[in-house]
Amino acid sequence: MSSPGETGRSALAGAVPRLRAAQVPDPARDARLLLAHAMGLAPDRLLLHLDEPLAPDAARRFVTALAARESRQPVSQITGTRLFWGRSFRVTRDVLDPRPETEVLVAAALEVPFASVLDLGTGSGAILLSLLAERPAATGLGVDISPAALSVARANAGLLGLERRAALRQSDWFAQVSGLFDLIVSNPPYIAADEMQVLAPETRDWEPALALTPGGDGLDAYRRIAASAGAYLQPGGRILLEIGPTQGDAVSALLRDAGFGDIALRRDFDDRPRVVSAKSVKR
Repeated sequence: MSSPGETGRSALAGAVPRLRAAQVPDPARDARLLLAHAMGLAPDRLLLHLDEPLAPDAARRFVTALAARESRQPVSQITGTRLFWGRSFRVTRDVLDPRPETEVLVAAALEVPFASVLDLGTGSGAILLSLLAERPAATGLGVDISPAALSVARANAGLLGLERRAALRQSDWFAQVSGLFDLIVSNPPYIAADEMQVLAPETRDWEPALALTPGGDGLDAYRRIAASAGAYLQPGGRILLEIGPTQGDAVSALLRDAGFGDIALRRDFDDRPRVVSAKSVKR
């Protein structure tokens, strides 16, 4: 509950040291985001209301949100939303938090026209739905092995008005997929088993392990995708795969060995390898 005379500014001043003590990477930014959420404000409107008295309900919400962030729960899970490719997506513990690096894949996919797209391991649906929102004539299929993730994706499709163009289906990769697509995209689990313990707590402890790592060397998902994707692509169709920064050569080799051509590597904002693209050989 708020103290008499407490304002948003004073609540913020007390919150930042708490988050800093919990080793939150950017405590000031996260405190502002959580306070705006607690006050029911857009983050860019917070400054205009900092000196107003903090309502008791908002104060309670802020205390709860701070405790969650001190436990290193991601801000997106606390607020329930994440901005990706200019749109707000629902996020829960059942899906990966959509990251800015993944926008490199979306940008690459939009460089060439497509009428149909398959998203393998769709999670929140952020990739598939962003692509469909940018291409009003296109349709797509998103598959995921997790029913809980598909529930989140369906909610996002509804929020964006894309439920008629975005089919969502439970499938272990291609198991329940049929037909041919112009484009296949995926951000599969790619973290090696021995890398899991060095991840930030926000990722390691709060995001679904199934979406983070296939175990072993981290390449099993790419092996399965590369081996089967050609059978689901139109002649000359494209495949784009998000990768870890050390996996470019290995994933490129898997696609090359599977008969793909025009293989290229795209880098993210920090100049790290981030997306491998390839084209099916025309039949």
